[in-house]
Amino acid sequence: MITREQALKLLEEKVSNVNLRKHMLASEVCLKALASKLGADPEVWGLTGLLHDVSYEDAEKAGDMMLHGEMGARVADEKGLPPDAVQAIRAHLGDVPRVTNFDKALYAVDPLTGLIVAAALMHPEKLAGIQAKSVLKRFKDKRFAAGADRDQIETCSELGIQLSEFVSISLEAMRGIRDELGL
Repeated sequence: MITREQALKLLEEKVSNVNLRKHMLASEVCLKALASKLGADPEVWGLTGLLHDVSYEDAEKAGDMMLHGEMGARVADEKGLPPDAVQAIRAHLGDVPRVTNFDKALYAVDPLTGLIVAAALMHPEKLAGIQAKSVLKRFKDKRFAAGADRDQIETCSELGIQLSEFVSISLEAMRGIRDELGL
């Protein structure tokens, strides 16, 4: 299986957009935290979060963004991630049924990282100072970070995790890498 260092090198090669790389780093730590809570393998879940959008720019160039899940799943498979990780990447766009907690976690985390980043950018202390209740307040304003699909984030309930706890877990995880995220 690919190591984290190899995955980071792959990101440098395949992902030129710095903000997309930061999103993938945020997804990595959020999934690791969720894996710990749900009794799953944090290393595998983290690598999956790190690689889930590895083919995003390739799909963009091809003119079909819905391809990036399948293209990313192929890359993950080639790099030796286990079948459940490959499936989670394939299912993170919503066009493939989400069956496992792994599928559901990546699907719900994907837009949440953007909402947390947007909320942190509004706070003078960025991630260090923002609280989950501030993110939840922004969650209610559909115009704020409009690209962060609230319905998708709320699927965290399928994991048996309430929205407030889901936001808290993810926010705390992202705080741990705030310097890498520039927040």
